[in-house]
Amino acid sequence: MNAQSGIDDNTMLIGQAQIWRYLCGAIDAMAMRCCVELHIADIISNHSRPTLSDIATGINSPSINLDGLERLMRFLVHRKVFDEEDGDGETVYSLNHSSKWLLCNTNMTLAPFVMMFTNPFMAWPANALSRSVKEGGTAFKLAHSQEFFDFLSHNSDINSLFNEAMASVTTITMDAIISNYRNAFLGLKGSVVDVGGGTGVAISEIVKAYPHLKGINFDLPHVISTATSYDGVTHVAVDMFEAIPPAERIFMKTILHSWSDDDCVKILKNCRKAMPKGTGKVIMVEIVQHPTGDDPLNDTRVTFDLVMLTCFSTGRERTEVEWEKLLISECGFCRYNIIKIPTLFSVIEAFP
Repeated sequence: MNAQSGIDDNTMLIGQAQIWRYLCGAIDAMAMRCCVELHIADIISNHSRPTLSDIATGINSPSINLDGLERLMRFLVHRKVFDEEDGDGETVYSLNHSSKWLLCNTNMTLAPFVMMFTNPFMAWPANALSRSVKEGGTAFKLAHSQEFFDFLSHNSDINSLFNEAMASVTTITMDAIISNYRNAFLGLKGSVVDVGGGTGVAISEIVKAYPHLKGINFDLPHVISTATSYDGVTHVAVDMFEAIPPAERIFMKTILHSWSDDDCVKILKNCRKAMPKGTGKVIMVEIVQHPTGDDPLNDTRVTFDLVMLTCFSTGRERTEVEWEKLLISECGFCRYNIIKIPTLFSVIEAFP
């Protein structure tokens, strides 16, 4: 028993351990970055149960630090990023369900997001979070003297890094949508408008899965300037608050979490005006916070709200109660559905 606090020692130790774990979280993220930069997952994937020496050879550096590599691999195995076993007296390594997401030579990967999320341009604003809370303003702007999207528009390399990261997440998310939400576009004719569609990955996946549809990708000019050409997809540079052309389906992936409720109302009311009643539908792919329950991504969803607080002056991740208020009470949609898919995001359907 701790004499000063009146709490037993084991309980205090658990509390201390929890704080230490949070403090060391930045090292976990940088270990993921190190893994991607050294292409360790790809090296293991290209070998059959490689040894440490095999991994070192794959890294191909004349001055490689074998002790450092061994300790890095020990950490990553402890974090269950890789598996290890004894192979004739020498440790051999293999991929598991976690490390497969760190492969660089595949479309279904989080490697580009790792590189973006651990870049100093994302890390520095976190140091200004307490100042942001105390004084107001965005932590990102306090760190970089510009708001998030203004910063991207003036830094082409970072803009490309961000777009690659978003494209990788979009590929993963769209795979889950196409596999688990197929009836969204069945029976639809004409066009699907993707509002804030980035470089066009999401709308291209929809058009590939439903080749009879035409895709229109709307986004900010500095994003459209880096967009990739896709068959059946037209890219249009717009302001997010401009009128949307008539469409039965309007698609938005992780757009509204960057905006305040007031701005979301403006965007969503434009969407509602663009659709016919009875057949129209806005399909949003967004985080819906579920602080409780056994979903393994719940903790990440709550954490992402703090990421939004850091990066955007009005951005936020919303709970279902907050989504209902926004869609029904403030935007005038008659009803909505929330559909869980096996990814970080949920599908939200709103009907005019």
